[in-house]
Amino acid sequence: MLTSSLAELHPKVDGFLAERVERNVQASLLVHARAGRMAGQKPLFAWSTDEHDGLLFFAMRIPPWPLLVSELEDDQAEALVESWLAEDPDVPGVSGAPATARAVARAWQKRTEGEVRSRMREAMHLLREVIEPSAWPAGALRQAQQEDRALLTSWERAFVLDSGITPDAADEAERTIARRLDSGSQFIWQDGAPVSTLAVSPAIAGTVRIGPVYTPPEHRRRGYASAAVATACVHALAEGAYQCMLFTDLANPTSNKIYAAVGFQRFADWEELELSR
Repeated sequence: MLTSSLAELHPKVDGFLAERVERNVQASLLVHARAGRMAGQKPLFAWSTDEHDGLLFFAMRIPPWPLLVSELEDDQAEALVESWLAEDPDVPGVSGAPATARAVARAWQKRTEGEVRSRMREAMHLLREVIEPSAWPAGALRQAQQEDRALLTSWERAFVLDSGITPDAADEAERTIARRLDSGSQFIWQDGAPVSTLAVSPAIAGTVRIGPVYTPPEHRRRGYASAAVATACVHALAEGAYQCMLFTDLANPTSNKIYAAVGFQRFADWEELELSR
């Protein structure tokens, strides 16, 4: 089943996404979409069900981002790609658990004879108890305000370019920051002036997703990102979340190290593949 209408989503989608924390990226995006924060971005959704009307997988794309797919089997990937290309022939990439992303990419390549390349490999981490940094930097975490919009937009563009995320995402920086400011999900570490920032998703199935986290080069190696993440997690857990989750770029050993130091433990991997005809 494919639809571009939130009202037509299968009634079991939310429960299906809540079953495993790996799927919470899609769940977070649905929260924003239902709140009207993605108007004009033409989302597309797909799913398949078994004989008992239970969901087998769920996929979605909000341009210009890649296709996000929950874990599925190879034959399900074939069926998904066949129906998806009829509605979205220019899908630029696929993101998900490595085996899933590769299965979808193989099915896409079989039908299009296009090229597939790995854009980013990430690790997923969970935290249930915060290990406070041994030395806290100066400053404190605060919620971002509308007057921070221009600075945060420039930082979002820099983050996208630094991290190698889908290039078109840089063009979406202003809309992304506006969405986070409207939802109260963007935070800043303030040390006299803003020196670091992070986003915090709403709790879904007791899980809060942290990220992206960005510190400009001139403010790095001072502990700002570690302190910001630790503080955000302390607040999330105190407000009833069961655990916090974040992604790290496997090509960036620094981020993997500093988040492990505050209590995050790697539990699975994630991959984004670029699809080019």
